[in-house]
Amino acid sequence: MGATKSYEFSTKENRLAKYAKALAHPARVAILKLLAEKASCQCGGIVEELPLSQSTVSQHLKELKDAGLIKGEISGTKMCYCIDEKEWKAAKVWINQLFDSFKGCHDNC
Repeated sequence: MGATKSYEFSTKENRLAKYAKALAHPARVAILKLLAEKASCQCGGIVEELPLSQSTVSQHLKELKDAGLIKGEISGTKMCYCIDEKEWKAAKVWINQLFDSFKGCHDNC
């Protein structure tokens, strides 16, 4: 597989691609929905809500955290996750800008 050449694209394009990659799995979408509804959640609580093992949920949480969409803080002996509000708002704006840039198809498309 060749190099991605991500350095040839703008910071904004790279960041939007990172968000899109994080959203590209239904488990991660489900985790984000849970966190958006509950304000915060411990990993064990997420595992109880989804048909996935703890290790699989942890991997998905890592992807979401790496994309910046969530943050995690230690609460006693457990990790508590929540939406990163600043990054969430930025992702929303940039994703909306991408979709809003569509000007419609031409007849010869």
